[in-house]
Parts: sequence; C-alpha cells; structure tokens
Amino acid sequence: MHNKMSNQPKKYNHLLLENKVCVIVGAASLRSIGYATAELFAAHGAKLVILDVQMNEQIANDVATSIATQIGHAPEILSLQCDICSLADCDKAIALATARFGTIDCLVNCAGIVKSGGLLSITDDEYSKIMDVNLKGTFNICKSALTIFAEKQAGAIVNLASLAAQRGGGLVGGAHYAASKGGVISLTRSIAREFAPLGIRANVICPAMIETSMLDGLNEVQLNEVISNIPLKRVGKAIELAGACLFLASDLAGFTTGATIDVNGGIHIH
Repeated sequence: MHNKMSNQPKKYNHLLLENKVCVIVGAASLRSIGYATAELFAAHGAKLVILDVQMNEQIANDVATSIATQIGHAPEILSLQCDICSLADCDKAIALATARFGTIDCLVNCAGIVKSGGLLSITDDEYSKIMDVNLKGTFNICKSALTIFAEKQAGAIVNLASLAAQRGGGLVGGAHYAASKGGVISLTRSIAREFAPLGIRANVICPAMIETSMLDGLNEVQLNEVISNIPLKRVGKAIELAGACLFLASDLAGFTTGATIDVNGGIHIH
C-alpha cells in the first residue's frame, strides 16, 4: 500500500548539513577539492573534521581562518594529522572525532595522489605508493567510518575517483592511477550494496580537469589542448565539485546510493 500524500506543507531547510558532523579527507591545501568541500559544508551548517597527512597547527589555522573569512563565521572544526595508508591512524582520527562531537554523519574522501607515465615505465615503488594512498587509503578510512555508521545505522560516504578510471588513464594519470581509481569505484559500490540495509549510503564522483594543483604539471599548450576537447570549453572549479559532494552528503540524495556522478564538463559522456 502506498502512503497517502500528506496535506502538510513540506519543510525546506536552507542549511543542508545543519549540525551534521562531516569528516573531510584531503583538505590541507586551500586550492584543493577537499578544502572547497569543507568551506561549502561549513556554509551549510556542518561541523567539520578535517584529516590530512600534511596537517599541522599552521595549516589548521590557515584553513580555519580562510573558511571563517569566506562564510562569515567560524564553524566548529577539528583538524587532525592522519595518514590514511595506516588503518590505525584512521581509527584514531575517527575515535577523536566522535570523542569531540559525539558521532560522525558523513565522510568525504578527497585524498589522492597522481602520477603520469607509460605502463612500462611504472616502477614497483610508484605502483605501490599510488595504490596505498588512493585505494588502500580509501578502504581504510571508509572502514573506520563504517564502524560508527553501522552502529548508528545511518551515514553517508562520498569518495572521489577519476575520469581516468572510466576512460583508461590518459590526461594527467598513468595506468596505475587509473587502476587505483577504478578500484575506488568498485569499492564504493560494494559498500553501497553491503550497507544499504543499515541505512548507509555510499556514492562516488568522477571528476576531470578541475582547477587544482593537479593541473600544475600541464603547460599552457597542453592545457589548451585539453580544454578544446571539453564540451563546456573550460576546466571545472573546485566549488563545482564540492557542490556534487554537498548533494550526495545531504538528505537531498537520500535515495541515491551506489551511484557514479560525473563532474567533467562533458568530456566523457556515456
């Protein structure tokens, strides 16, 4: 039986993440997708837990000051140094977050490293490093967060993969990068399938050519060549990727899980 439609007016909340505790990984750089996401989430009322392997007191102060300046008030922020390659580090960070805020409601994993090069030139060390950060690291931080989400039977995970995972490398990433991000897509879908009965959602975003430090390796000619192949004829802004994270983290995406969201300007339409 379908529920009858209520005659009561809908309640709309302008702040999509009001009082939600959101863990954002990879937000130490003010040019990063992680930082843009932290800023946007704070503007929508979130309490922030920012994790980064580079985090220190100076970076934490810079991030907090920048967010406060941009949104007009100082949100609650816990900034922690965390190497997601270590499960113990991830467990400790999540424990500190729950000790501070009582729980966590959302995880957005933006951490990742990229390296180009032909497959035959990739060394064993390079392969291991890419896999450790991009795939194992994602697995570790998701596992730590899921211990909390499973207990409360609620939570949302947003992982960042890459266009490279869909098209098979190229642009700014080699085969090892593409493979690691392909693993992130499969991992996220596996989490979505396993934990959906507990009310936990997991989705993945595949960005391409976002205006961050990852584009620094391209010269002007290379960048213009890439842009010429993008239907929207520009690279994306970090805030535009953050907007997709906001949607997936919020109740607006309450019936969305296991999805792959493309934020690529139309360069890969499939």
